[in-house]
Amino acid sequence: MPEVILSGPEGRLEGRYFRSDNPGAPVALVLHPHPRHGGTMNNKVVYNLFQGFARQGFSVLRINFRGVGKSQGKFDNGIGELSDAATALDWLQMENENARSFWISGFSFGAWIALQLLMRRPELEGFVAVSPPVNMYDFSFLAPCPSSGFSCRAIRIASCRKIM
Repeated sequence: MPEVILSGPEGRLEGRYFRSDNPGAPVALVLHPHPRHGGTMNNKVVYNLFQGFARQGFSVLRINFRGVGKSQGKFDNGIGELSDAATALDWLQMENENARSFWISGFSFGAWIALQLLMRRPELEGFVAVSPPVNMYDFSFLAPCPSSGFSCRAIRIASCRKIM
């Protein structure tokens, strides 16, 4: 899967991108855990989410938030990271003009950012939130949630429940 460099709000954003052979394939963005606790796009859960979307025929992108890996900038307590995710979604839309749907996904801190983006971007039709840190961040912005998706308390897929 090729490395991509996006022009982000604080400089470059590093990512890995898989393009489906189907030009109308659905598209997904996968976000990583907290950068201050070692979170990167190479996290095992993030990597497996990325691969899972690719196996299902999606075009999929995972990025490093600002200040992680080759991405420029510094940690911004979620505000800048939300902007990074929005930039990545914009890039995905330009790269996949014929996509029939867009999904957002994240693990822990990445799930919190993903769900915030979900509430701001009506083109996002679905989500996967793995271990959202409900004990650390306010999730009241989700009422009411506009999309169907999956929220997982643990890494095992068997522990997922569908959210309507």
